[in-house]
Amino acid sequence: MRCVALAEELTARGIGVHFLSDLGGLEWAERQLTSRGLPWYPAPYDAVGLVAAADRLGLDAVVVDSYVLPPAHSAALRASGRAVLAIVDGDVRGQEADVYVDQNLDAELLTPDLPPGAVRLAGLGCALLRRAVRDLRPPAPPMPGPADKPRVVAFFGGTDAYRAAPVAARLLIATGVPFSATIVAATDDLRAELLASEPADGQRLDIIAPTDELPRLLSTADLVISASGTSTWELLCLGRAAALVWVVDNQILGYDRTTARGLAAGLGHLPALREFPSEAIDRLRELLSSPGSRAELAARAWAAVDGQGCSRVAEALLGAVHARNAVRPGR
Repeated sequence: MRCVALAEELTARGIGVHFLSDLGGLEWAERQLTSRGLPWYPAPYDAVGLVAAADRLGLDAVVVDSYVLPPAHSAALRASGRAVLAIVDGDVRGQEADVYVDQNLDAELLTPDLPPGAVRLAGLGCALLRRAVRDLRPPAPPMPGPADKPRVVAFFGGTDAYRAAPVAARLLIATGVPFSATIVAATDDLRAELLASEPADGQRLDIIAPTDELPRLLSTADLVISASGTSTWELLCLGRAAALVWVVDNQILGYDRTTARGLAAGLGHLPALREFPSEAIDRLRELLSSPGSRAELAARAWAAVDGQGCSRVAEALLGAVHARNAVRPGR
């Protein structure tokens, strides 16, 4: 999704964008590209194939965003005279690039080794957010919602592979306080499990499938429950009070930093929430019952992400392209 966000910015500037991607057979992921008119092709198998694809498509630059792509791929692209932008999370993983983007909180405090002349953009100022989110950013921190029955949205990505949504539903119900919650069920079996939940009096659960309308739903929520991933920066940009769950190991750093700064509330590690949920229940009960607590979170969140990251990253990428083309014959 962060590549989609950058693609939106580039195409708005009249620049052609192609995706070379493994979409995992997910219709939702494919729809993110086709609905925006972004052509995509299977990811090349090796570095030679990647350069050949870049030649065939006439690419001036390639954006690399992968936890598994070997560094030889980005090295081969640079050797072919193309600009490379690598989106990373802390460790650059040996990738060779002209521009590195680390959109994580406090990433500007890190000083990784980079190739000579490389540029690094770091911190929430370069967070890559979809236009659907940026367009919904309020001009000021949102006012607190109703105290009697706050609106809640819970979502855990397009697949919810670790089955976090039912855990969130159980935590909400266990608070015993009124709420109206919309919970995204990524699969049919998750939907069935969520529909079997029994909310208390004054509590309501609406179970929906993954939807492209999620940003709009988020923009009306008084509280959002989500995994501590890249979607966190979307929640901050929208000025939403959020309660985060640490689902997988690569989320722990962002979770710790975001909650320590008071930009979101922390509910804990997903496996622990299944066995020892009492602290998370108490935290949710406080957030549901206190508009003031939610308003404080929302104000800090809104101030942390201004939604201009795509523009900043696009400028750096185009600068690298111009520098490369200046010394590349025939470009």
